[in-house]
Amino acid sequence: MIIAVIGDSTCSREESLLAETVGKQLAMEGVTVICGGLGGVMEAVCRGAKSENGLTVGLLPGESPGMANPWVDIPIATGIGYARNISVVRSAQAVIAIGGNYGTLSEIAYALKGNIPVVGLNTWTLSRKGRELDKIIRVGDAMQAVEKAIALAKRV
Repeated sequence: MIIAVIGDSTCSREESLLAETVGKQLAMEGVTVICGGLGGVMEAVCRGAKSENGLTVGLLPGESPGMANPWVDIPIATGIGYARNISVVRSAQAVIAIGGNYGTLSEIAYALKGNIPVVGLNTWTLSRKGRELDKIIRVGDAMQAVEKAIALAKRV
């Protein structure tokens, strides 16, 4: 099973701790983590996964595998910038969004367009015509995020 963890390349301490805990829990469940491979949430989730001997994949925006954070096991240099966002989420059976900026928002949109479930921790809300949509499954902590993402990934 592969679960994408998405979030900004700069994040708050709270988001970093959430991401690290998510990474640990995913690794303990034997799940491979895929992300954008850079800093912030991406680095924290990889660090957490590696602390439990998990496998991490980073789809990098640039042309050099060396730009990956030190906890990425498999760096994939795409050379396609933000266009890699679609590959990050489409490579997974579920997505966990932690915080995030516009790049994260684009990944959420790509996942939802592809019918890939998105679990959200302190991330974007979506609305249409002034009404909030329930497309992002809200959870309160890292453990709930992992449990929900794994359950949803099993349905895909």
